[in-house]
Amino acid sequence: MRFMLIPSVFALSILFVLYGSEGILTKGSRTQDITVIIKSGTSSFSISEQLVQEGVFSHPWFFLAAQHLRYPKKKLKAGEYLISKTASPWSIITQMSEGRTVIRKLTIPEGLMVSQIVSMLENTDSLSGRITFIPPEGTLLPETYSYSYGDDRQKILNHMHSSMTNLLNELWLQKVSNHPHTKTPHHALVLASIVEKETRLPTERRRVASVFLNRLKIGMRLQADPTVIYAITEGKHVLERQLTKKDLQTESPFNTYTVTGLPPSPIACPGRAAIEAVLDPETTKDLYFVADGTGGHVFSATLKEHNQRVTTWRKISRRKTEESKP
Repeated sequence: MRFMLIPSVFALSILFVLYGSEGILTKGSRTQDITVIIKSGTSSFSISEQLVQEGVFSHPWFFLAAQHLRYPKKKLKAGEYLISKTASPWSIITQMSEGRTVIRKLTIPEGLMVSQIVSMLENTDSLSGRITFIPPEGTLLPETYSYSYGDDRQKILNHMHSSMTNLLNELWLQKVSNHPHTKTPHHALVLASIVEKETRLPTERRRVASVFLNRLKIGMRLQADPTVIYAITEGKHVLERQLTKKDLQTESPFNTYTVTGLPPSPIACPGRAAIEAVLDPETTKDLYFVADGTGGHVFSATLKEHNQRVTTWRKISRRKTEESKP
């Protein structure tokens, strides 16, 4: 029901005194916490009606009078509020006047492409606004971000981009390696993206980084499968099939089976640990690695040793395939 006549401030104050000023500090007696979303531009009167409809207040005039007495010159702020079932009217008005909204979390996993992160933001219904500028591949920092209902998607994306820039600059000042192929932060980011896609084990990152750096040092091609996948998809979607021998011949500056050196840009967004691994790799003579069947890898310094381990891995793979058959 909408009240068409809005009383004066004086009348509101009188109503407040008569209706229940003693109850303004009394704890609420609701049966459960209530989540309320106040949209931007909503008037105090409309908010009062909404709060009555949602069971937060019993009468709109009581809310309006209490708000005027508590914060006569402050507007209630839009956003998502979690109203405790025991919250007093006074504390609720304070909460909404100060804009103490619900803080949500958005976790960006390591190794996602920029297109995937953009899709996550676009599919988060509690955000608002359109994304009009997409940063370059690899330049968004994977981590958990806090946001409030109605926050702007582009601003969050820009924050992810600036966070990666700041982190890369910070880690660059702490770098240990002086490898010729990590002479710039950009090159470090490119290699870190490959390391990120090759292994998810924290204990392996620095060693995987050493393999690629050793290869670059002697002019050997990286031959990293994730770069081939990026060459095929161009970073626009996830490849939902296994690579073929024909795929390894794909013509692209990202295909490290056919092109020597680093790709022109990252192939995904690496996390802090992968960047640190590239800037402080293990000291090894390893040039090869292959899956060990347990989620990790075995490393080799010679092709002969590597081929032996590849043969072992294929036997393990065949056995697992046979065991999985009904």
